[in-house]
Amino acid sequence: MRITLIVISVLLLLTGAVWILQGINILPGSFMTGEIRWAYAGIVTALIGGGLLRIALRVGQG
Repeated sequence: MRITLIVISVLLLLTGAVWILQGINILPGSFMTGEIRWAYAGIVTALIGGGLLRIALRVGQG
């Protein structure tokens, strides 16, 4: 369970980072490039991934 949460959270963090970079027009090559709403969606996604990662790392310390 812990490994699964870590993998999911890292994937969410990476996805969020890509969406942020595409939304602010740094990473070209997609319909998302230059669309600021994708940067906002990326921020939310990365925050969720960070929160899940924090929870996953705490679960193993018990």
